[in-house]
Amino acid sequence: MKKLFFVLLLALLAVPMHSQDLAHYKHIVKKLSSAKYQGRGYARDGANKAGKFLKKEYEKAGADTVICQPFTIDINTFCGKMELWADGKKLTPGVDFSMREYSPGVHGEFPVYHVDTLNFDADRMFADLAKPEYANCLVVCEFWFAYRHSKVFSRLQKAGECTNAGLIQTWTSPIKFYKAYGNRVVDKPIIWMTPESIAGVKSIRVNVDNKFLKEFGLFNVIAKVEGERHDSCYVFTAHYDHLGNLGRKVFYAGANDNASGTAAIVTLAAYYAKHRPPFDMYFLSFSGEDANLRGSEFFANNPVVPLERIKYLFNIDMIGDNNPVQYCEVSEEGMKGFALFEKINTEKQYFKSLNRGALAANSDHYPFATRHVPCIFFENENGDAFQYYHTIYDDWKHAIFDSYEPVFRIVTDFVSQYK
Repeated sequence: MKKLFFVLLLALLAVPMHSQDLAHYKHIVKKLSSAKYQGRGYARDGANKAGKFLKKEYEKAGADTVICQPFTIDINTFCGKMELWADGKKLTPGVDFSMREYSPGVHGEFPVYHVDTLNFDADRMFADLAKPEYANCLVVCEFWFAYRHSKVFSRLQKAGECTNAGLIQTWTSPIKFYKAYGNRVVDKPIIWMTPESIAGVKSIRVNVDNKFLKEFGLFNVIAKVEGERHDSCYVFTAHYDHLGNLGRKVFYAGANDNASGTAAIVTLAAYYAKHRPPFDMYFLSFSGEDANLRGSEFFANNPVVPLERIKYLFNIDMIGDNNPVQYCEVSEEGMKGFALFEKINTEKQYFKSLNRGALAANSDHYPFATRHVPCIFFENENGDAFQYYHTIYDDWKHAIFDSYEPVFRIVTDFVSQYK
């Protein structure tokens, strides 16, 4: 009996570290995407509540120091009334419609003008809009068509340019919501709707509130695990904020974006707290990413460690997916390290391949890349979860965990081999 007990004990001890991490990882993703944090947005202080939770998680993980780095943003929010009727039929926010992040509130009933995109003529459209029956109307057009004719449609967003009340832009289901350009409010409302919810509609009634937050306080959570040497360091980053609320009842859970990346770097902190690294390790949980990289930009301008001391920075954003090909972006200074990533992946086959894309201002690695920090961005895109990006369906119910362990392993392998 004792012999059997020892065999079972050894078997348990032999369970790889990453198996224990997966349970911890799932726990954090589930917590961050719960209703308690209301989509980790700004209007209901969800982001800051999530930040306080993360501070405690880093402390429990064994980080030597954990601090909060405050900063402020201006941001437009929608935490009040969010109602819309199309020809008397009440539609569902987050399913049938959403708001552009820089839209003002809008209240009232409006006639609808459908743009003829097959035989488009801008002069004829403006002539139609000058007719009495289209005074104070909402102009409907497909989003990408309006984007391609932005010079024309930008006139419909400005006060005094045209008598229309605002714009409706169609976007195929599932409907998206954004925050990136919410640091201002434009003259007229812009509503996003699914094509089927607006098709043939003649009248729209809307009751939508917005609230512009001026100098709203947020903070980055910074954890440090001390290594044997302090002259250089590795940095792990992930943003923990998300889109927050669309009205009083709807919130964007953000299980993939980016509870997945946030949970990953917390488990990496726990790993290195137990396996002391040769260099200091910093774990930066940024807020304000969905408001146009505001937290990482603030840190890059106010670093707690000189940027030139960073050996390599790993930005982990949206890895909650199942694509066997891993998408990456790499700074110019990080290309030497990318060669090592490819070597490790060829040997270990963590992913079928590493697909390196062009460097873009799409996540928190970018402020560091522009400051010549060696860095890599991991995002597991175009899997089953990617279709729910920036929708209400990016939630715990649709969470996928396939990419966590291979990302964890390739990063820890890299740190152990990089010179």
